[in-house]
Amino acid sequence: MELLCIIYILIFLIFALVAFAVLQIRMAGIKVKDFYSFIEANQKLDKLYLFAKKYEQLSQQQQIIFLMEAESIFKAFDKVPDELWEEDYDKYMKVLDTYKDIKVVRWASN
Repeated sequence: MELLCIIYILIFLIFALVAFAVLQIRMAGIKVKDFYSFIEANQKLDKLYLFAKKYEQLSQQQQIIFLMEAESIFKAFDKVPDELWEEDYDKYMKVLDTYKDIKVVRWASN
């Protein structure tokens, strides 16, 4: 009986913490879906940052994939306040610069 009571209390605490986190996100003026997409985009940003360092070695198809992934990251980052991603600003700018370079090269070749 005591074990069952402890389990119920732990489950209640988990739900309370999740509800509190959602409340904090909503109070910051962010939709939960946008915040989740930001978290996923932040993980993609790290991968694209590595590709951005060597974008000149990418094939045409890899450059197109890079452009599409970068656009999805830009959309996700635009939906959240800048304060959330200040520490990733340098990575973001490197990916943005590479995005612009690839776009210019592809535009010039057409």
